[in-house]
Amino acid sequence: MRAQNLPPLNMSPPQSILVRGVNWLGDAVMTTPALLRLRQARPGARLTLLAPEKLAGLWEGQPFVDEVLAFSPSETLWHVSRRLREKRFTTGVAFPNSLRAALELWLAGIPERIGAARPGRGFFLTKSVAPPPGAVMMRKRSPREIQRLLARATPPPAIPAEAHHVYHYLHLAGALDASTEPLAPRLEVAEEQMDEVRRKFGLAREGGGPWFGLIPGAEYGPAKRWPPERFVAAAAALRQKTQCRWVLFGGAGDCDLAGRIARDIPGAALNLAGKTTLRELAAALKICNLVLTNDTGPMHLAAAVGAPVVAVFGSTSPELTGPLFSPRAQIVRQPVPCAPCFRRQCPIDLRCLRGIPPESVVEAALRRGP
Repeated sequence: MRAQNLPPLNMSPPQSILVRGVNWLGDAVMTTPALLRLRQARPGARLTLLAPEKLAGLWEGQPFVDEVLAFSPSETLWHVSRRLREKRFTTGVAFPNSLRAALELWLAGIPERIGAARPGRGFFLTKSVAPPPGAVMMRKRSPREIQRLLARATPPPAIPAEAHHVYHYLHLAGALDASTEPLAPRLEVAEEQMDEVRRKFGLAREGGGPWFGLIPGAEYGPAKRWPPERFVAAAAALRQKTQCRWVLFGGAGDCDLAGRIARDIPGAALNLAGKTTLRELAAALKICNLVLTNDTGPMHLAAAVGAPVVAVFGSTSPELTGPLFSPRAQIVRQPVPCAPCFRRQCPIDLRCLRGIPPESVVEAALRRGP
């Protein structure tokens, strides 16, 4: 009788998977479909995400992650790898394409190490994954190439839908037998978090029109920023048409820009740039009835929490990094021969953004707003 209560022989411990996360907010949001598919494929595994300290709050409370390990900018490769070694992971997946990400898994002694095939990384991975079909690498166009495209007046070749970065991360998850069928990026925000943010920042449900969010910055550079006066004109028109209340978002570096725009919008506008944590930003964006934004990390976050989004694109490609899988997102762009150029600063006249009038954005917003 006693033998019946003994555990089965040769029981292997549950799989422990480490995912080395990416370093930027927008890219991190675009990895969520892969993380969701990985959780579906390995429901019994313990899934740990290694993330930069600045992004740790993004992953707290998400159902597809069991644990978040944060590292600070001051931590060396050796220190991070030593911490990972103590966890005894059975499998590691490196989402970034960097050499460091592969080295972290190797130095941690993880037996199965998966990552994208890139020069100099193959020795540190047990499985180098070739790019998926249709993959397109982002490459900055030179000023000479831009002038040549303008002279020909023909657009660059079309970018296939399967080149979107979401597919890149799904392809890596597929190396662990996860489905590569695309999903819209998704992040959960609890109602309690939204209530807390409403109380803290005065984003009351009642007492006025709907809350519209505005994100005028873009950390990458000026070639991704619609001119501030265009944001002001669009915000003023939308306030007149919908009686909306505006709340501005951004990082610490966007405080002055957001403050100037907030002062110029008719009526009261709330400037929260540099005042929210990442979790508070996610909750505040979900509260908004509409978010008007440049192509930037918070744009991806707004779409992932379910807010209607109108995104203005300039030097970058919505086919590669836009919120195209989010049904409530609308892209506004000006087709010009030199876009996308992927440059931080425009070497000519920023025609890709200056060619977008406020009326086009207002029209798109009214289609997506309440």
